[in-house]
Amino acid sequence: MSGVDSGGGDVAGTDHSVRYVAGALVAGVFFGGVGGGVAFPTLPALGDVLGISALLVGLILSTNRIVRLVVNTPAGQILDRVGTRRPMLAGFFLQGLAPFGYVLGLNAALVPLLDAGGVFLLSRAVWGVGSAFVFVGAFSTITRVTNPDNRGTWVGYMRGGQSLGFPAGLVLGGLLADTLGYTAAFLVAGGAGLFAFAVAFVVLPNIRPDAGERSGLTDLPRMVRADVRIFTVGAVNFTVRLLFAGVLLSTVVLYAEANAIEIAFLSGAGASGIVMAVGVLFSSVTTVIVGSVSDRLSNRALLTLPALAVFGSGFGLLALVPTLPSTLAGVALIGIGVGGTNPPLLAYLGDISPADDTGKLGGVYNVFGDLGSSAGPLIALPLANVVGFTVEYLLCVALVVLAGVLVAATLFGEEATVSSAAVPSDD
Repeated sequence: MSGVDSGGGDVAGTDHSVRYVAGALVAGVFFGGVGGGVAFPTLPALGDVLGISALLVGLILSTNRIVRLVVNTPAGQILDRVGTRRPMLAGFFLQGLAPFGYVLGLNAALVPLLDAGGVFLLSRAVWGVGSAFVFVGAFSTITRVTNPDNRGTWVGYMRGGQSLGFPAGLVLGGLLADTLGYTAAFLVAGGAGLFAFAVAFVVLPNIRPDAGERSGLTDLPRMVRADVRIFTVGAVNFTVRLLFAGVLLSTVVLYAEANAIEIAFLSGAGASGIVMAVGVLFSSVTTVIVGSVSDRLSNRALLTLPALAVFGSGFGLLALVPTLPSTLAGVALIGIGVGGTNPPLLAYLGDISPADDTGKLGGVYNVFGDLGSSAGPLIALPLANVVGFTVEYLLCVALVVLAGVLVAATLFGEEATVSSAAVPSDD
């Protein structure tokens, strides 16, 4: 059982207190999502702007996830030991600072010790450290204040709110880049990030961990090996993040330009911002709905296979029919698939996590996801240049099929079901 410093007492005992904590989280992460969304449509075009290679652009896109990959589990341990407020505030602040580094990268002469690519790499690393504490802290907080009967619903609300800011930022970033330039887009991203910090500072409570015995970081590999369900949840997250955040979001700008996909007066960058926003918007809406539905099932994993089927069909449509209507439909299907897999599996992980190790297992979940989203841009851009978008997206479909087979083999059946009675409740 955990508590909140402000107000005292148990936070999981009443629906009102859960609403307060979840609402505080949603407010902060929404504006953080806006900041991340504003920057994303502009970053894949850095090769032309700065005269750097596609490989370096992919590395810049991946750096935040590579750093977060390393920081996730230590962040989870810190959250398990000292509570959620201070680590998450530090994370929000670092996220707000990073886009101002992008502005310096566009004016590299102001930074004598680094070239433009180095400044962008350093800024993305700062973002990665901040986002590790924000993402793991959000999962840890929601898991500690809920129980298996309502966890899916509140995970859905939290993840939905976390991603709703992103599509708004994607559209805004594309429009700003097209009309006012990259500097304006990055300045707005930084402003949104710092505003998220201000909101979190005012409303974010501190969920204190209990003083019970906890496992250390060195115990995590053993925990993953001991329960194949943890590995499967992580592997599906790896696949989804590899294909969505890694492949799709890294290539959609070039895909739009290669297939002359334009929206009104917008060029490839502006159109791609809207296309990406469609995917994230559908993901957000689906996240909220599916999280609540999962609370009514004896096994949340039942929702995963149809979600993966929809996810894969979106990539198939992009591969075979490269037109504006089919692109919008394909990205929408991908978004539905992302939203359909994330909340049930994340809530499922919360159900089976030891009470004092939610932060660290949340870090493990993000490690799998960040492995995927880190590798994605490094693979996607060079691979597209070699085999083209059609073959690359069809390979994505094949990987989704493999993930579905793994889910069917390990998360279905009576032995894989988590019942409310089997997991301690704070009620």
